[in-house]
Amino acid sequence: MGFDTGDTAWMLLCTALVLLMSPGLAIFYAGMVRAKNALAMLMYSFGALAVISVTWTLVGFTLAFGPDTGSGLVGGLDFLGLRHINDAGAFAFTFPPAAFVMFQMMFAVITGALITGAGADRARFASILVFLTLWSVFVYPVLAHWAWSANGWMAKWGVLDFAGGTVVEICSGASALAFAAVLGRRQGWPKELMQPHNLPLTILGAGLLWFGWIGFNAGSALSAGADAASAALGTHLSGVGGILGWLLVERWRVGKPTALGAATGAVGGLVAITPAAGFLDPLPALLLGVVAGAACFWGLRIKFRLKVDDSLDVLAVHYVGGVVGMLFIGLFARALIASGGANVGLLNGGGAEQLGKQAVAILAASAFAFLVSYGLAWLVRATMGLRVSDKDEYDGLDYSQHGESAYEIVN
Repeated sequence: MGFDTGDTAWMLLCTALVLLMSPGLAIFYAGMVRAKNALAMLMYSFGALAVISVTWTLVGFTLAFGPDTGSGLVGGLDFLGLRHINDAGAFAFTFPPAAFVMFQMMFAVITGALITGAGADRARFASILVFLTLWSVFVYPVLAHWAWSANGWMAKWGVLDFAGGTVVEICSGASALAFAAVLGRRQGWPKELMQPHNLPLTILGAGLLWFGWIGFNAGSALSAGADAASAALGTHLSGVGGILGWLLVERWRVGKPTALGAATGAVGGLVAITPAAGFLDPLPALLLGVVAGAACFWGLRIKFRLKVDDSLDVLAVHYVGGVVGMLFIGLFARALIASGGANVGLLNGGGAEQLGKQAVAILAASAFAFLVSYGLAWLVRATMGLRVSDKDEYDGLDYSQHGESAYEIVN
């Protein structure tokens, strides 16, 4: 069959943009840890890119997008090893199925890489890769099937999740919380301050994430058209709003607007618009960013209340931001806005039904991701151990895990 060359080029470009988010995240995380662990954070993200790409090819894609038996819970094995993806009738895309496979592969990769922030400073490299391998088979593709497969129970029920509020953001936040709970706290936490060692690096990483997020959200329209353009605009405005929301609260509560706060607030706004990018008009998208930035700032308190050392605040930013974005859909959504879709948000006159569906999806995704991830982390800890020795943690993961350093001082 013939494919639309414009849509094909668009999907390949967006795939490249989402791929860029993995090194962007690596740089973002590396700047936030102490210097002795910077290289280890880079390696976590690159390791995730490797192992999750393999599992996605072998079994992840078919579990996410293979036809199921009608349960709406998980896909069948029709596309095992990516066989039959080009069969007639397998997909009704305007671009080659291989482009869709790789686009979705990058989503799985970045979601897994996000979790690694919870294990900063003390997780063994081999152990975190084994955990991510298991997680990318038993957690991520199941949620992807629920929300994005035509047969998934969330999709059939009418839950709206444009680019991954449940599948990426809530999933990564809940999974990170489970991983951190099983892994245990860093030495000295929470009494010892563990300041970022290189904030310019973190700002650069945030910028690369922002750049890639345009492809992340706009590419989820699956065509180079009005819906993609609208999603791109909403994505940018929510990122801007996230900076403003975080810095306003930070200035009020702390006394100074910080560079780390600006970077984190931007990511919080981008997280929140992820499920909503195709469903919000520009002003609600901007408002969403402001609310999400403020909410993520307050979300920093959660780990201290739970006494779980989520080192780089995956829960506060990605879980909280994802929840805010999913709920905003229930308040302001039009589906799809660029196509003149009907109002479904409560404050747009659509009633409370959509808000209820979004809330149920949040609870279901949270419970599934947390419980299964906790079990997988416990299994890895019981069989091979999750964390390095106290001495290796004190010396730093760069040398103990990789025999190298991010920074070499030469006399």
